[in-house]
Amino acid sequence: MAQEKRYQIAVSASTRYLAEQSDEAAGHYVFAYTITIRNAGNVTAQLISRHWIITDAQGRVQEVRGLGVVGAQPVLRPGQSHEYSSGTAIATPVGTMRGSYQMVAEDGTRFDAEIPEFTLSVPRVLH
Repeated sequence: MAQEKRYQIAVSASTRYLAEQSDEAAGHYVFAYTITIRNAGNVTAQLISRHWIITDAQGRVQEVRGLGVVGAQPVLRPGQSHEYSSGTAIATPVGTMRGSYQMVAEDGTRFDAEIPEFTLSVPRVLH
């Protein structure tokens, strides 16, 4: 069995601009995001911590590290998913988020699950 298939986590994201919480005149743009984490491997694994890299359109970077996601450290059996919602604020109408989840498999193997980069954008700014 291929080693990479044993420890495979798929991450997808959707975002929403929160105009009611933002203050565009002050350069404060708030976004909600929903993340779905799916165990695409064949070994049960637990999400232990997260590392986010949030970049605004001027290249300013915020790094966020912490235990779990929204107070949870979900255990995902093969094929199982966990979904959660959270939010962030940046100083420009467009930015990006990417990062990784630090996982530990039931056999004790620690590995990172990549969070592919996704865009934060005020509606009608990019398109």
